[in-house]
Amino acid sequence: MDSPEAILVTGYKPHELGIFTADHDGITVIRHCLKRQIRELAVQGTKWFVISGQAGIELWAGDACLEVKKEDGLDINLAVLVPFLNQEERYKDWLKEQYHQILEAADFTGAISKRPYESPVQLRQKNDYLVAKTDGALILYDEETPGSPKYCLAAAKRKARCQDYPIRMIDRYDLSFAAEELQEQNPDYWSQM
Repeated sequence: MDSPEAILVTGYKPHELGIFTADHDGITVIRHCLKRQIRELAVQGTKWFVISGQAGIELWAGDACLEVKKEDGLDINLAVLVPFLNQEERYKDWLKEQYHQILEAADFTGAISKRPYESPVQLRQKNDYLVAKTDGALILYDEETPGSPKYCLAAAKRKARCQDYPIRMIDRYDLSFAAEELQEQNPDYWSQM
């Protein structure tokens, strides 16, 4: 099976993961896991990674995509399609800064709705639009820990029932593996054996 041309990347918001500051150790683990997944998809032929700029997994995935592109010289692109104008207004300062850096570095940016936030309908429209415009999804979500990604996952599953739309899930086991991998990369880790 060929790798999807364009992959939607999404997942939890920071507060859903108990992350409230930019220096939380969990961010390093999540970004490491996302980089590994993005690198693997890129090597298999995925050219576009699409996010909506939502705080949390999406911004960290945007960062990871840009790093993989720079570090590995892979021919990949980042698209940020925000659901509505001024999405970042309520973000904490550290997230606003990251949001603007990602938008500035992205290969393509656009707004699905050309209006500011008006109702939750815009969020449903965002999920439907992003799923419609992509060929597969990479979602950091554990069905045992419900959260906002369930809505995008539902839209992806609807599309997958009708056509080829691979959904790759990242769960807590993938994150545990990434944490172990990072520990093993630490030179002090092996001296403690």
